[in-house]
Amino acid sequence: MRRRVVVAWWTFALLAAALAWVGLEFRRDLQRHAARLAEGSRVVATACGPVEVGFAGPADGPPLLVVHGSGGGFDQGLLLGAGHAARGWRVIAPSRPGYLRTPYPADGDASGERQADGLACLLDTLGVPRVALMGVSAGGVPALHFALRHPQRLAALVLMVPAVHRPDPAVPTPRWALAVLDQVLKADLPFWLLVRVAPDAARRLVLATPAAEYAAASADERRRADALLDSILPVSARRRGLLNDSRLTTGAARVALEAVQVPTLVISARDDGYGTWSSARYSAEHIPGARFLGYARGGHLLLGHEAEVVAAVQALQPLLDEPAPPAGTRQSAR
Repeated sequence: MRRRVVVAWWTFALLAAALAWVGLEFRRDLQRHAARLAEGSRVVATACGPVEVGFAGPADGPPLLVVHGSGGGFDQGLLLGAGHAARGWRVIAPSRPGYLRTPYPADGDASGERQADGLACLLDTLGVPRVALMGVSAGGVPALHFALRHPQRLAALVLMVPAVHRPDPAVPTPRWALAVLDQVLKADLPFWLLVRVAPDAARRLVLATPAAEYAAASADERRRADALLDSILPVSARRRGLLNDSRLTTGAARVALEAVQVPTLVISARDDGYGTWSSARYSAEHIPGARFLGYARGGHLLLGHEAEVVAAVQALQPLLDEPAPPAGTRQSAR
């Protein structure tokens, strides 16, 4: 009997110590993220409301508007734009509505059209007349609407692993599933534990990239992947945006792809866990003059292809030196 008591006491003591360590590490990580986010951006007042935005690259470089995906914010945009900033682009990385310090609209309308108009308002405030735009994953939805609604502001469009309409759309997320997701996203601890305890599973589930692709990637690409995963914290500060993206991208509505008038580059990998290969191919086939850059492997992060992707986007840079074509004129990204 006494031995059982001793074993139980030690078990309790070890469990308490483990929980205390978890709590301490969790708080430290959240403090680190709070400091990181406080330094990297500013909130600007636009005609469409306040927008948080971060910048990278030379101030006089050609502007590249990077529209982040689900779980993002300006910080994800800066991570995704780092390779392009190093090549001379002036990366402009806003947080979309419901992410970090860009508020979710009071009227509940954060549609792709509304987000596209918000991007145009941001460019007006910044005094940037024309940009190349890179829409990544769920950011492809407002990117396409921007191309349709504000073509004169756009020199080139890049759809990177776009979570947009595809010919075999997934079934829309049920309301009960969105309600469960909403509750999960209100707390940061579950996601933090997933990343800390099962990083391979987190990369597969959240980054939609096979473990084998991560293992085969360069050290720099693995660091970027880890940084992207880590940057999702605090997930609670991105909850409204994540829920909205789930609604917009699952069974995404088709837009008038044939009416896109700007040079367009579409990029994806066949083994992307989010199935963007199908939507990317479909978009490239229906946008006049679009170029499709597809890879057999690489996952949602396109691991192993960073240099090629950066070079392909770099080739679009001269388009910003050309005057905006007359309305209705179509150019090719080839």
